[in-house]
Amino acid sequence: MIYAEILAGGRGSRMGNTDMPKQFLLIGSRPIIIHTLERFLLNDRINKIIVVTPREWIQHTIDLIKKYIPLDKQEYIEVCKGGSDRNESIMSGIRHIQNNFGINDDDIIITHDAVRPFITHRIINDNIDMAIDYGATDTVIPAFDTIVESIDNNFINSIPIRNHMYQGQTPQTFKIKKIVELYNSLNGEEKVLLTDAAKIFAIKGEMVKLVDGERFNIKITTPYDLKLANALLQGDKNDK
Repeated sequence: MIYAEILAGGRGSRMGNTDMPKQFLLIGSRPIIIHTLERFLLNDRINKIIVVTPREWIQHTIDLIKKYIPLDKQEYIEVCKGGSDRNESIMSGIRHIQNNFGINDDDIIITHDAVRPFITHRIINDNIDMAIDYGATDTVIPAFDTIVESIDNNFINSIPIRNHMYQGQTPQTFKIKKIVELYNSLNGEEKVLLTDAAKIFAIKGEMVKLVDGERFNIKITTPYDLKLANALLQGDKNDK
C-alpha cells in the first residue's frame, strides 16, 4: 500500500493576525489544504490519504473535505489527530495506519506539508519510485544563494561550498516499517536534534535518496508567501 500523509498541524504563527492555521487560509477561492489534497487525489498509485491536524481542527478539516472534495474521492481521505511536533505527527499518522489497515513490509508513506499546494505529479511519482528502490527520499532543490552559518547569530562560523548545498522541500517518502524502527531507536538527545523525518535516517547513518523538487513547490508560511501563491495560481489559470 502507498499512503500519503498530509501534515496539517501548523498553527501559522508567522502568518500574522489570522484566526485559523495557515493551511485553512484561501488561495483563490479554496483553502490551501484543499489544493494540496487535490494534487494527491489525482495520483492513482496512492491508496489512502491521511490528514494529520490538531485535535481542535479535526472537525473543521472534515467539513472542508465534505464541502470541496467530490463525494467519490472522499473515501480515500481520513483525518486524525497530530502530535506535539512534526515527527510525532508523522508517527501519529502511522499509528492510525497501523490500527486501521496494518502495515506490511513494502508499505510506503509520502509525507507532505499541507501548505505546499503546488506539488507536481512528477515529484510525487519520483518519490514513490525512489522510496521503493532506496527506502527513503527527500525532495530538494539546489541552493542558488550562498549559505552562511552563524552559531551565535552574530558572526560567521563557516560558508559551506554552495555546490554541496540543497534546500529541503517535501515530500519526504519512506518505507513505513523502516521509519518506525529508526524512530523507536532514537534516544532523547537524538530526538531533540530532529528538524524533519529525513534526519531520522541521517542520524542513524541510513542513506536518503535525493529527488529533484521545483522552485515553485513553495511552503506558504508568511503573508508574502500567500501573495506569491495567489500569483502562481492565477498564472496556472492563465496558462490553461
